[in-house]
Amino acid sequence: MPTSAMHVARTGLEAQDARMRVIANNLANIGTTGFKRDRANFATLAYQDARIAGQQSSSETAYATGLNLGTGVSVQSTTSITTQGTLNTTGNSLDLALDGDGYFQVQLPGGRLGYTRAGNFTRSAEGQLVTSQGYPVQPPITIPEGSTAVTVGTDGTVSAMTAGSSAPTELGQITLASFANPAGLQAVGDNFLSETAASGPAQIGAAGDGGRGQIRQGMLEGSNVNVVEELVDMIECQRAYEVNSKMISSVDEMLRNANQTL
Repeated sequence: MPTSAMHVARTGLEAQDARMRVIANNLANIGTTGFKRDRANFATLAYQDARIAGQQSSSETAYATGLNLGTGVSVQSTTSITTQGTLNTTGNSLDLALDGDGYFQVQLPGGRLGYTRAGNFTRSAEGQLVTSQGYPVQPPITIPEGSTAVTVGTDGTVSAMTAGSSAPTELGQITLASFANPAGLQAVGDNFLSETAASGPAQIGAAGDGGRGQIRQGMLEGSNVNVVEELVDMIECQRAYEVNSKMISSVDEMLRNANQTL
């Protein structure tokens, strides 16, 4: 059954609405620690082939071009743009930023692992290094009560001055996870990502090794959202939406005139 121009324009409205939602989410998270902006990707819908190029036009000739009518557009996927955000100094010894590739590992409820770029950690009542939601960093790091001068090296080694000690005591090491395809990670909310078949399995190692970034203590990575770029995309999306809306109005007027004439 042929697809009308009104239906094609409707798919354009739906696609631009989805794109605007992606842009809105980017702008909403402009202040979110470690947030990575998304981009909407479009794909054409199936074509209706009224005539195929190369098909016989007569007993001696063939059509040099085809007659292919498109049926519209759809949102094919969203891609996470994993470029580095700005590193902002906070002065908090438990704020950690990743300068380069990699993700912190966090144990989520149920025992599954989550991965995040947000390093705004704190201490639990038991002295364990946790996220603001109380989820423990993996591998576990426990800072004894009364410890002072907590330091985190660029390789993730955690040390502190403990009671009765004249030299810093090593408390453990924060390791990082890296993935063959970071864009394939699934966002699950609360700044966490989960492993998927597309991302590949997590490859665990020390910061600074195997292409992983280094850890910067007393800093946080900001969102990589560019306000000007998002506003330009928003205006472009709005104009495309208006054009598709105008197309529906025009087709409706054409059909009304045809019905009145016939």
